[in-house]
Formats: sequence, C-alpha cells, structure tokens
Amino acid sequence: MRILHTMIRVGDLDRSIDFYTTVMGMRLLRRQDYPEGRFTLAFVGYQDEADGAVLELTHNWDTNAYELGNGYGHIALAVPDAAQACEDVRTRGGKVVREAGPMKHGTTVIAFVEDPDGYKIELIERA
Repeated sequence: MRILHTMIRVGDLDRSIDFYTTVMGMRLLRRQDYPEGRFTLAFVGYQDEADGAVLELTHNWDTNAYELGNGYGHIALAVPDAAQACEDVRTRGGKVVREAGPMKHGTTVIAFVEDPDGYKIELIERA
C-alpha cells in the first residue's frame, strides 16, 4: 500500500493550478471536467502518479470559496534549502507566512507558504 493523493477543495481552479505549477514547481498531470456532477478534478505533483503521491485539486463549479476549519494542518514538501525555497516562492509571486528557521523545540529547518485558498504548505529542509 501507498498514499496516492491528497485532495483539497479550491475556489478558483485555474488560480490554484497556476500557484502549484508556477510558484511551487509542480506539473499538471491531468485534468478532467465532470459536467453532470458540476466539478473538475486536476492532479498536480512533482512526479507521475505511478511514482509518488500527488495533490488532487477539486473545484466544485458552484462554490467559490471554502472555510478551512480547524482540523486541517498542512501539506509538507521536502526541499534542499528552505531559505532559498522561500525566496523562490516569493520571486514567483507566492506568499511566505513563516520564514525558514529551526522548528520550535527542535532543530529541523522549516518554513511555511500559503496557497491562494489559504492552505498552508510546510517546506522541510532535507539535504
């Protein structure tokens, strides 16, 4: 068994695809409209779905925004240099909400960015 994908609901699919591809450097792997259900699914990731977990962006055509709630945490990505990753995100128009630095009560270097819908993405420095 392995994790296939994580699904998040997004208010503006094109804006979210642009964020995850342009700002975060993922690829759009596939996209499909479901007119009878009035929704679209788009899958983005760093590798093909057969090789690793990806994100499923779900856009319900009649919903422009969602409340994140207090149970959701974040998406985590491994990066070689968290400070450089923050700079790259900022340069590409993304929002850094916690600069790179050691995690509280630990030594692992982390940072956080936020996608257009407010979802947090943790950048974890891994050599």
